[in-house]
Amino acid sequence: MEQTEYLMRIRELIPAIAKRAESAEELRRIPDATIEELRGSGLMKALQPRRWGGFELDPRVVYRAARELGGACGSTAWVYGILAVHPWQLALFPERAQADVWTHDDSEMIASTYAPVGQVRRQEGGYRLSGRWPWSSGTDHCDWVFLGGVDAEDPERPDMRTFLLPRGDYLVEDTWHAAGLKGTGTNDIVVDDAFVPDYRTLSFADTSACVCPGQAENKAALYRLPFGAVFSTTIFAACLGIAGGALEAYRDYLSRRFKIAYSEKANQDPHGQIRLAQASSVLDAAWLQLERNVATLVEGAERGEPLGVVERTRLRHDQVYGAGRALEAIDACFSSSGGFVLRHGNLLQRFWRDLHAARQHAINDYERAAEMYGQALLGFELPDGTY
Repeated sequence: MEQTEYLMRIRELIPAIAKRAESAEELRRIPDATIEELRGSGLMKALQPRRWGGFELDPRVVYRAARELGGACGSTAWVYGILAVHPWQLALFPERAQADVWTHDDSEMIASTYAPVGQVRRQEGGYRLSGRWPWSSGTDHCDWVFLGGVDAEDPERPDMRTFLLPRGDYLVEDTWHAAGLKGTGTNDIVVDDAFVPDYRTLSFADTSACVCPGQAENKAALYRLPFGAVFSTTIFAACLGIAGGALEAYRDYLSRRFKIAYSEKANQDPHGQIRLAQASSVLDAAWLQLERNVATLVEGAERGEPLGVVERTRLRHDQVYGAGRALEAIDACFSSSGGFVLRHGNLLQRFWRDLHAARQHAINDYERAAEMYGQALLGFELPDGTY
């Protein structure tokens, strides 16, 4: 499947997904019909290796799809983007791990939660994991999960790793009762002394260095990109899609609302016009930065060049800065939308809630991203696995 066809297929699904957005909130998870459409049509395989039934598309296609989905249903865009990136990450694991997941069904989906909050113990041939991992979006629909954890066997050089577990090794606990992104089913993962063999783990230091075991078989430039860029950008793309949905709802509100105070038509209100213009410009600028920054990394990987620290930290900074600016712009639109926006079922309100929830993701910690970018600009050496 080529990029143009892929996006056309996504767009064909959007009207039905938009109609299910309220249902997703009520269910607190993505409706099965939406998952079946995305999975059954192969759309979750955009970044999956061709040798395992995937398409090996440019990652910008996934970001564009997440953006368009975000304008219909923020929860769906969020879950789509995260789950669509995971086949790319699995392709970085040793070949045996890829075979475990894809040999019998190359449409298997993997959830994740990378917060290193569980207990990790080294054991001959692998690790033993126990604990509770929160924040696993879309996990109800997946039979595998990536969990973050720290191998602290060497206290001087703790190793942050991703651990791959099958559904039989963990439980999903329904804990997701949230104000925004209600339909993401971002539940907890509970593990009780599960064994994870070495080949089903991957070091974040390796993903930062862009030198991973899976590259022995998966040789496309796509698999020489840094995890810190590929995963974080899907969060940012969903944020911008949600903000775009909010902006469209605000524009529609100004167009439809006949009168405001003193019998003035809403679409003639200069303050509303200014907010609309400013928000449009903010979102355009953020998206252009995303496209530029990702293109820089993709084109560098295709040329076989080392991916510069300045370019990589710029990408992270611009993501977080853009998400913050988008939130500010949509907040201004929301605050001028009157009491109707507070009513249950209001479209602008849903996007506004979803955008605030998306902004809370740990990836959107501005000070950390800005500090890294500033240090990179000054020539400081940054620790492995932090960008």
